[in-house]
Amino acid sequence: MDETKPTAPAADRQPTGRRLRTFRGRALPRQHEDVDDQGLAFDVTTMLDRRRVLGLLGLGAATAGLVACGGDGAATSAATSSSDLTEIPDETAGPYPGDGSNGENVLTAAGVVRSDIRSSFGTSTTTAEGVPMTLVLDVVDMAGGDVPFEGAAVYVWHCDREGRYSLYSSGVEDEDYLRGVQVVGADGTVTFTSVVPACYSGRWPHVHLEVYPDVDSITDAAGAGAVATSQVALPQDVCEAVYATTGYEASVTNLSQVSLATDTVFGDDAGATQLATVTGDTSSGYRVSLRVGVDTTTTPTSGGAAGPGGGAGGPGGAPPARPASA
Repeated sequence: MDETKPTAPAADRQPTGRRLRTFRGRALPRQHEDVDDQGLAFDVTTMLDRRRVLGLLGLGAATAGLVACGGDGAATSAATSSSDLTEIPDETAGPYPGDGSNGENVLTAAGVVRSDIRSSFGTSTTTAEGVPMTLVLDVVDMAGGDVPFEGAAVYVWHCDREGRYSLYSSGVEDEDYLRGVQVVGADGTVTFTSVVPACYSGRWPHVHLEVYPDVDSITDAAGAGAVATSQVALPQDVCEAVYATTGYEASVTNLSQVSLATDTVFGDDAGATQLATVTGDTSSGYRVSLRVGVDTTTTPTSGGAAGPGGGAGGPGGAPPARPASA
């Protein structure tokens, strides 16, 4: 089949070498024009999206009809209202990614696609201990119109209760626990069963994530296939409750010496779009949730490995080489 398309008019061609302008996650077909000058096809799609939202809110077809029949002024009003979804910020993968960008590559190992990431799955079956945590990420395809990013693959990893990263830290080099991949379902979510990570010196408690367009892309060299690399921040009250339990003793002091505002990753906006919503308690465990907006029309500005000062915190930011009890 010949899929050759005619050359777009000069006014409609996409600009090169800079970030595309978008509206509600969709790239504007006429990059040099205002939102209300994008053409009939774009306006119709916008109105249909508006009607679907009104339907979900229970406002019904009558209200949608008023918007549709309100003339150019009404259409412009609907088109210029902005989505409340923000693309998750690009962040460093840090020095312990395990994606091949800094030594070890767990993404090529059989068994890495799994939901329960508490145990190692290679030659060891060691299970990481700690307060239970269920991590739920709602991954949204902004370029596709703020729809579930079905089929995308999400790789997450984080330190253990003692602040160590499997594959890298002393004593756990032969472990690969607290790392795993899940494929986004039709509802847009991925769910991981894990434990609450420690707070190590110089960094706010966090979970790393990389989003790939599909599961086949996770084996691309050195994490090059990732369309988003970021981190999830944990709320302070949850961390304080968890760190009062056995095994997290070293985290108490470390947490007192850092804040979301001073953290080397979240400090620019105190983790405004990366701070998770959390429910639960130390006995039954916690449910940690975050909506992750991914815009594939933008070029990732981060990811890959960094030295201890570039994602593992500032001076002293590397996780402890030995357990806190040692």
